[in-house]
Amino acid sequence: MSHAWSARFVTPATELDGAPLLRGDVRLDPGHGAVASATLRWSALGVVEAWLGGRPVAADVLTPGWSAYEWRLRYAEHDVTALLADGTDTVLAVALGDGWWRGRLGWAPRCAPYGEQLAAIAELTVCFADGHVQVIGTDESWRAAAGPTTSDSLYDGQSIDARRYDPRWAQPGFDDSGWQAVRVVGHDLARLEPYVGPPVRRITELSPERVWTSPSGRVLVDFGQNLVGWVRVRVQGEAGSTVTLRHAEVLEHEELGTRPLRSAQATDRFTLSGGADVFEPTFTFHGFRYVEVDGWPGGVDAIGADALTAVVVSSDLRRIGYFDCSEPLLSRLHENVVWGMRGNFLDVPTDCPQRDERLGWTGDIAAFAPTAVRLFDAEDFLRDWLRDLDLEQRHQDGLVPYVVPDLIRRMPNPPDFVPVDSTAVWSDAAVWVPMAVWRAYGDPTVLAESFESMAAHVRRVRSRLSDDGLWDSGFQFGDWLDPDADPHHPADAKADRYVVATACIARSARMVAEAATALGRTEEVAEFATLAEELRTAFNRAYVRDGRVKSDCTTVYSLALVFDLLDPADRERAGKRLAELVAESGYHISTGFAGTPFIADALSSTGHLEEAYRLLLQTECPSWLYPVTMGATTIWERWDSMLPDGSINPGEMTSFNHYALGAVADWVHRVVGGLAALEPGYRRLLVAPRPGGGLTWAETSLETPHGLARVRWDVADGQLDVRVTVPEGTSALVRLPGAEEQELEPGEHTLTATAP
Repeated sequence: MSHAWSARFVTPATELDGAPLLRGDVRLDPGHGAVASATLRWSALGVVEAWLGGRPVAADVLTPGWSAYEWRLRYAEHDVTALLADGTDTVLAVALGDGWWRGRLGWAPRCAPYGEQLAAIAELTVCFADGHVQVIGTDESWRAAAGPTTSDSLYDGQSIDARRYDPRWAQPGFDDSGWQAVRVVGHDLARLEPYVGPPVRRITELSPERVWTSPSGRVLVDFGQNLVGWVRVRVQGEAGSTVTLRHAEVLEHEELGTRPLRSAQATDRFTLSGGADVFEPTFTFHGFRYVEVDGWPGGVDAIGADALTAVVVSSDLRRIGYFDCSEPLLSRLHENVVWGMRGNFLDVPTDCPQRDERLGWTGDIAAFAPTAVRLFDAEDFLRDWLRDLDLEQRHQDGLVPYVVPDLIRRMPNPPDFVPVDSTAVWSDAAVWVPMAVWRAYGDPTVLAESFESMAAHVRRVRSRLSDDGLWDSGFQFGDWLDPDADPHHPADAKADRYVVATACIARSARMVAEAATALGRTEEVAEFATLAEELRTAFNRAYVRDGRVKSDCTTVYSLALVFDLLDPADRERAGKRLAELVAESGYHISTGFAGTPFIADALSSTGHLEEAYRLLLQTECPSWLYPVTMGATTIWERWDSMLPDGSINPGEMTSFNHYALGAVADWVHRVVGGLAALEPGYRRLLVAPRPGGGLTWAETSLETPHGLARVRWDVADGQLDVRVTVPEGTSALVRLPGAEEQELEPGEHTLTATAP
C-alpha cells in the first residue's frame, strides 16, 4: 500500500549552475519523551541521495531508479531511529542528479525525456515514547544551492569541482542564509509507490591489476574485470587542476576501445581543491574494465595503490546459484554470465550498461529469465519490472513494447523500427518472464499480478493471426544476431522469422494456460489450451514436412523441439536433422537470440547429448567459449564482438556486456550439473546429471525456497559417483545412467552408477 504524503516535491526557485543540494530543518516537538521510532521516505524527479544530521540515510544509490514515470514513481523507505536517538534538532538534506528523468537517454541528442525540472520529496515520520507522531517534510521552508557536481549524465559521466564542496552543508548549524528559496512542484503524489524490488547499491570493490602507459602515451588502468559502476578517486594536486577518467570495456590496438560506446562519452572529470580530495561520481555509472587517466598530478608513477578503486554497482540481489566443473573455460563462462547479469540488473534488466542505450529490452530478458532466476534471487526485481511492462502495455492497447520502460516511444526522432505491433520473443517477455519467476520460486503472486498482461499479449497476437492460423505478418526481429548474418544487418537470419513467430506464440499460449491452471482460472485454461493446440496444428500444417521444418536451420528445429510442437515421428527426425546441422557447422554456434537459449536442450532431449557438449565446449568462433579464450569476463552481444586479430567487430552495434547469449547457463545447471525443478519452487527436485564432453566432475548448488540443494558428480575408473543434498520439506527424483529411478528424502545422499 502506498503512503499518504503530506510533504510535497520541491525544486530550487531558480535554475542553478550545478546539481542541486536541498536542506530543511528538523525541529522535534518537545515534551513527548524519547524518539521511539522514525521513518524517512524519499524520492525524486531525477535521482536523489539523502542525509540526516550529516549522515547518509541509506547505502542506496541512484534512487528512485527508472520506472514507467508517467504512471509510477517509486520511493525509498528506511528506519532512521538511530539517527535521531539523541533527540536533538537536526537537518534533513538531499542531493539531486539528472538520472533517467532529465538525463540524455536513447540515440537522439536530447535531454529531459520525462521532464525539464528536477525535484525532491522527503518525509520524516517520528513516533515518540508517549505515542505522539510528528511529520516533517519538504515544503517552501527548505533552502537550495548548487553543489560540487557541475554536470551529470548516465551516458556521459559526471563532473565534480571539489572547490565547491563544503562538508558542513548537510549538518546542523550550517549557515544557509546565502542559499535560495525553493518552490513546490505539482507532481501527482498518487503516482508514488514503494519499491517492489531491491535498491541499487555498491556491491563490491576492485583494485587495479595493472597501470601503464599506452603506445600513444596515455595512462591506462586495468581492473581485470568488465564491471558496472564507477571509480572512486583519492588524489591531491594543484587547486583548479582537473583529473579526467574515460571508461571502456576493451582495448583495441593497445589503446582504449571507445567506438562501441557510440555517442556516450563515459567520462568523469574531477577538479581538485588543492587538499586531499576523494571523488565518487554516484550520479552516473559506466560499463568498463579499462580506464584512461589524464591529468594525474605527477603522472603514471604517482598513482598510488589506493588512488583508484572500481566500485561495482548493481541492484542488491542475493546470489543463490553456483556452478563449477573440471573444465576451467566452462567455469569461466559461467562466471562471465554472473558478471553480465550483475552489471545489467541495475534497477532495470538492461541490454547493455555502457553505450548510449542501456534500455530494458524485452527480448534480452525473455531469453535470459530462466538463467537469471537460477543465479540470483531475482523474484522481486523482475516483479517490479513486470509492473512497468504491464503499465506500458495497458496504455498501448495490449502491445508489449521493445523496451520497458518504453523510452523509444518518447524519443523525438524515433528509429524506423518503432513498434507498431507485437513481436515474437520481445513481446513474449510478458509471458515467459513471469513463468520463469513462478517456476523458480513457486509463489503464484507473480502470476496473479501478471496474468492480465500475459493474456492480453496472447489475445492481441491471436487477433492478428492469418486465415491459416499463423503469425505470419508484420515486423519481426526473428533470430536476431544469427552469427551468419552480415554484421551491419543483424536481423538477416537463416531462420524464417514467421516460423519463429508462430512457434513462440504457441509456446506463450500454452504457458498462459498453465498459469491459468495454477491460478484456478478454468475458463482461461480452456481458452488458451485450445489456442495452443490450434497453433501447434497450424505450425505443423504450414511448416513441417517429414520432420523437416521450414528454413531447415538450427534455430527452427530448436524451437520446434523444445516448445513440443512436433508429433513423435517428426520429433525424432527433427532431432536427428538438428544434430546433422550442428555437425555440418563444425560444432560452431549458428543460432541468435531466438534459438540460442534452446539449442542445447533440443539436442540433449532428443538423444544427442554429445553433440550438445561439443557445441558447448567449442572454442573457435563462433562459440560460447571463443570469447573466454579472448579474455572475456562477461558475455558479449555478438559471438564475434572482438575478432580473432583483436579488433572490434565493425558493426555499429557491439557490446562486451550483454547477457542474452549466456542463457545456456540454465542448461548447464540442469543437465551438466544435474539439478532441476520437477515442481515450481523446487518442491520436488530432479537430480539427473548427464556427464559428457570429457568433464570429470561438476558441481551445482542452489538456495531454493526450501533450503540448499546441491549435486556433485565425479567420473573415475568407469564409475559415476554422485553426492546429493535434498532440502527439508522436499523430495528428489534421481535418474542416473543405467540405473533405476529412485526417490530421495531430505538429507545428504551418496549414489553410484556406471559412468556413461
